[in-house]
Amino acid sequence: MAAAAGPSRQATALSTPPPPSTSGDSESTVIPKPEEKGLDVTVLKEVAKAALVESLNEIQGAKTLILDPGLAGPLGLITEVALLKHQAVDKMFWLEDGPLNVTTRNVVWLCRPRMSYMRTIAKQIRSHQASPPPQGPLIYTILLVPRVTELCRKVLEDEGVAGDVTLAEFKMEFIPLEDDLLSLELDDVARDIYLNGDDTPLYYASLALMTFQRAFGLFPRILGKGDAAKRLAGLLQRHRASGDPKYSDLQSSEAVDGLIIVDRSVDWVTPMCTQLTYEGMLDEFIGVKNAHVEVDPSLVDSAPPGRSQQSSSLPTAPKKRKHHLAASKDRLFGEIRDLNFAVVGSRLSKLARRLEGDYGGAKNLKSVSQMKDFVGKLGSLQSEQQSLHLHTGLTELLLPLTRTEIFNKSLEAQQNLLAGYDPSAQLSLIEELIDQEAPYPTVLRALVLASLTSGGIKPKILETFKRDFLQTYGYHHLPLLIALQDLDLLVKSPTSTPHPFASLRKALRLVVDDTDDNKPNDISYVYSGYAPLSIRLVQCVTQKNAVLSGSATSLPEANGNGSESKGRELPRAHPIVGWRGFEDVLGAIPGATVDVQQKDDIRREQSERTTTTVVFFLGGCTFTEIAALRWMAAQTRGRKFVIATTGIITGSSVIDSFGDRPPVPLVPEANA
Repeated sequence: MAAAAGPSRQATALSTPPPPSTSGDSESTVIPKPEEKGLDVTVLKEVAKAALVESLNEIQGAKTLILDPGLAGPLGLITEVALLKHQAVDKMFWLEDGPLNVTTRNVVWLCRPRMSYMRTIAKQIRSHQASPPPQGPLIYTILLVPRVTELCRKVLEDEGVAGDVTLAEFKMEFIPLEDDLLSLELDDVARDIYLNGDDTPLYYASLALMTFQRAFGLFPRILGKGDAAKRLAGLLQRHRASGDPKYSDLQSSEAVDGLIIVDRSVDWVTPMCTQLTYEGMLDEFIGVKNAHVEVDPSLVDSAPPGRSQQSSSLPTAPKKRKHHLAASKDRLFGEIRDLNFAVVGSRLSKLARRLEGDYGGAKNLKSVSQMKDFVGKLGSLQSEQQSLHLHTGLTELLLPLTRTEIFNKSLEAQQNLLAGYDPSAQLSLIEELIDQEAPYPTVLRALVLASLTSGGIKPKILETFKRDFLQTYGYHHLPLLIALQDLDLLVKSPTSTPHPFASLRKALRLVVDDTDDNKPNDISYVYSGYAPLSIRLVQCVTQKNAVLSGSATSLPEANGNGSESKGRELPRAHPIVGWRGFEDVLGAIPGATVDVQQKDDIRREQSERTTTTVVFFLGGCTFTEIAALRWMAAQTRGRKFVIATTGIITGSSVIDSFGDRPPVPLVPEANA
């Protein structure tokens, strides 16, 4: 493609994932759980792809596509560059400041409905109209994802270009990241809803959930906890009552038994904890974005390690390469992603020994048939070896981080705060983290955790923390501290609205002392002893006995992958009957309680049929919460989970979103 001015950095090829697998949970190393077919959520990928094709086809002729950089990752999960070329997309550029320099009559911007983008686009249109090209005036179209907003129209009117541009929609909603994981891939949803009072993400979520119901049938029952969860449930009911023919004739689903809405504001404690599963650690310390991780090319190159490219120049550090993390294409990743990181090393060593034995067996081949069998499985062995090379390399990157003083000190403070052990001593540990200039999100996550688990922090101590924090990390973080206070995440004690964590700790068994990371018998293994409050609430609906019994032994002992032990049959999942038995617990948690039956007299008799429960995280979820739900799914027969979310988060990403963005240097770094 030719170079161009304006959006000068030409968009690179979108990453193209292979078709997601529908194989269900990972296989056990002991006895595989009988395969239970769940929903084929790949249909939602096809829906999104068809919507994109339809939107582009409505624009006749060759077109230049100017892409919001934030949409490149999500688009890469549902389509590929070849499909865009087939829709007459001639060139692609990033949406950024600068004049247009295009050769096609059609110019199409594909972006989120943000005011800043509308102003940039308006500036580009005015600049181009001031010196029109020889082929005549251009045709301008803005495709907004997922919908056109009145605010965008108003900005374009104020900028004087509303009459020159056509506004259209590309309804990109749920994107399948895995065969059991859907995401809207929205950024900063927690900030928008809980800090800014902007319910736009709720509306987007409601549209996506209505599309889900059109594909799989009406949720027989909607359950949830939290004020935002109640507003979302209300939107779903309003869509059904709107008279829209798309929703008027929806039938109750036979494959889905309910929707559980987890409002992030009900559980801020969980994302503030350091994730301890393999995939969670990758997200915490390396970063997983749109199901991709940036790695050194040597970890994913098929060329043998040690082979270097010939070059006359001095070697330079290789650029990071994006690698798609998906269990459907990497069986080893599917086996270790949800394990506690403490046992990942032993699993990788076990695989390495097996592969060494398999390759070593080639020396003992005697007959042609034996050699033929070995060659037949050689491709599989090479694939496993490449996967082992990747995950061993990633583990080697993570391991030194787990041995640093800052990591262990923050983890110690977190574990003790969760257990309610000597809060004043933990505050001293947090003060030491500030003295050591630990990353500021690490400090604030621990401080927020202290406030939530202890019912606030004494006023004098809190003011000292704030002063020391600002002096160490900069006064531009003052809006962040104010935001945390406004959200009741960082408050003085005693507070008028104390967080009920202390009482919930016992009522819901949030802290479990006898957790075995290698053979877990409770969801608390994902945090080495802390059971995420959000997932305990899901258990209140789907696995009541595991909570009410006061012991995880009510479910069969499982291995690290959540599969049943040898010789023990899994119990059947009980039907969903709402919050029955947990009314007092729900009453102690701030926010509305949701229990909506969308179809009267819905009775589901016990049968061998497998149903699916959809768990939707409003405000984002962590990979550890996803791991806990997958572990739960492996403990019973007859129920699978589809996890849906507005986006994948970490505690650091949430903390960062609540504050002002880093200040822009007065002088560009390149010219400094």
